[in-house]
Amino acid sequence: MNLYTITGFINSILIIVSLVGVYAQLKTIWDRKQQNASIGEVTSLLSLNQFSVSFLAYLSFFIYGYSISPFNHYIVWPRLTAALLVGMILFEIWRDRKTKASFVTFTIALALICLATIGLWMGKTIADQGRYISTKLIVVISVMIAQGYYHQIKLIYNSGSTGAVNIRMSQFILLMDVSTIAFALTMGFADGWPLLVLATTSAITKLVIMYLFRWVRTSPLAQQRRVETC
Repeated sequence: MNLYTITGFINSILIIVSLVGVYAQLKTIWDRKQQNASIGEVTSLLSLNQFSVSFLAYLSFFIYGYSISPFNHYIVWPRLTAALLVGMILFEIWRDRKTKASFVTFTIALALICLATIGLWMGKTIADQGRYISTKLIVVISVMIAQGYYHQIKLIYNSGSTGAVNIRMSQFILLMDVSTIAFALTMGFADGWPLLVLATTSAITKLVIMYLFRWVRTSPLAQQRRVETC
C-alpha cells in the first residue's frame, strides 16, 4: 500500500466526516424551524454567498475527480454527496427568505448538479473537456471561497452573533481540508495543485470562523453589537 493510497483513504474517511458537519448545519436549520422561529430567523446570518461558493467548490471537485485519469473515486463520490447536501441548504435558505437571489441561486445549483451528473456518464470525451474546465473552475472558486467566507465572517463580526451558523461544519471541513492537502501532495504537483490551492484557502477560512465562535462568547465588543442589533 503506497502513500497515495493511504492518504486517499484517510482523505475519503475525513470527507465522510465532513459530510456529518454539513448535515449538522442542515439539521440546525431544521431544528430552528421546529422551534417556530419567526420568518427570516431560521437561516439567520447564513451567508447565501458563502454556501453558493461551497456548492460550486464541491461540484468542481466532483467534476475534476471524474475528469482525471484514472477515475478518482476518493474525490468523486464524497464530493457529489456534499454538493447535494449543500444544495439542500440552499433550498432551505430560499424557502425561508423567499428572495429573488436565493431562488436564482438554488435554481442554478440544481441545473449545474444535473449537468455535472450527465457529464459523468457521457464518457472520456466529456471527461477530457471537463478536466480543463474544472481545473480553471477550481482556481476561480479558490478566490470565490476567500470572498464568500469573508462575507460570512463579516456577518458574524458585525452582528456579534453566530446566528444559525453551526461550528461543527467548520470543524469537520477543516479536518477534511488538512487531509486533502496531504492527499494533493502525494498526487504530484501536475494533478494535485488545484486541490492544494482550494483546500489551503478553505482551511484558512475555517480557522477564522472557528475563532469567531470564541470571540462571540468572550468579547465585550461582540456583546455590545448583539445589544445594538436587538
